[in-house]
Amino acid sequence: MTPCDGKVALVTGTSRGLGKAIAKRLASEGATVALTARTLEPDPKYQGSLRQTLDEIEAAGGSAIAVRADLSVTEGREGLFGEVVERVGAPDILVNNAAVTFLRPLDEFPDRRVRLMMEMHVLAPLHLTQLAIPAMRERGRGWVLNVTSVGGDLPVGPPFSGFDSSAGFGIYGTVKAALNRMTKSLAAELYDDGIAVNAAAPTNPVATPGAGALDLAKTDTEDIELITQTALLLCTGDPKTMTGRIAHTQEFLREVGWLT
Repeated sequence: MTPCDGKVALVTGTSRGLGKAIAKRLASEGATVALTARTLEPDPKYQGSLRQTLDEIEAAGGSAIAVRADLSVTEGREGLFGEVVERVGAPDILVNNAAVTFLRPLDEFPDRRVRLMMEMHVLAPLHLTQLAIPAMRERGRGWVLNVTSVGGDLPVGPPFSGFDSSAGFGIYGTVKAALNRMTKSLAAELYDDGIAVNAAAPTNPVATPGAGALDLAKTDTEDIELITQTALLLCTGDPKTMTGRIAHTQEFLREVGWLT
């Protein structure tokens, strides 16, 4: 038996990057994984696609489906969830990874981009969790993982670092901080239902296509296996003891004895 045998996992943002890696790990551990992103077929404008992730999982002997969806709108989330339930059943595991990121100073941040980031990083994870709760509650078990960032931690200062004063991470940090707070509240509210709700973040940047596009993964990077191992542990742990965590990979994996 592998940790995810017989479970359905819905992982968002799985055409590339952290979401793809987490989906592949859960599939390798026995889950039937529902993949979703906006890019279904290979497109020269983007690195990666749902089709490529699906093919890689199936080639390795795993089970998955791919559903194209726009998670920035209510209808897209509802349509995705309905199709997943119809094709493979209600998810036991939900990983909210899909994101969109723009970096610029707060005094010139466009309102439409603020709203889009709030929608993708906060409202979409909340809505998908709300859709997943009834079946998890009926089963008496479930796991929700929100992929967050150390960018959600408060800047240290004054004096402030050059990064905090000039990198344009104000909105990104704000939405990730909100996601962390929401994670803790959901964990508290769903504790008696046997539903674990956690968040996980790489301690250092991971060299993914997204990080590369934002020029964030030049030095002091960490292996993507750290986030996939963290995700696996948080998506299979005992909901009575492993919930309400805002886990940074290296500290968390040292705590559980996986990393020395």
